[in-house]
Amino acid sequence: MKVSQLSVFIENKSGRLADVTRALADANINIRALSIADTIDYGLLRLIVNDPINAKRVLADAAFTVTLTEVIAVEVPDRPGGLAGIIDILAQAGLNIEYMYAFVGKSGENAIVIFRIERVDEAIRILQEKGVRILTGDEVHSI
Repeated sequence: MKVSQLSVFIENKSGRLADVTRALADANINIRALSIADTIDYGLLRLIVNDPINAKRVLADAAFTVTLTEVIAVEVPDRPGGLAGIIDILAQAGLNIEYMYAFVGKSGENAIVIFRIERVDEAIRILQEKGVRILTGDEVHSI
């Protein structure tokens, strides 16, 4: 039920994001979702790709600092309040959301939200008990 996410540290200068995306494209790796946060000196690029193990190797070979992190992908009804309901479940369980980002799947019926939660196994269990659909890594990587 966990999804492998790449976290890539990149210098905050022109062309570095292009270098990452070109390295992945040249290795035939498809980006499924991404998020980027920046500071004055560097950016943190988070990626869900179709082949995370190979992508990590490709980026490391290209001299990027890259790590794999376990996150969860939650199917959220694409309607007002859909996300609030999921976040309420996590808050009531005392689970801290470190960060999150979202995208809409190919069907467009539901949004998919990627969560990094401090106690990921507990979060998965509680969400499933509440009837929330957690996507597998294979499902997310193949979207």
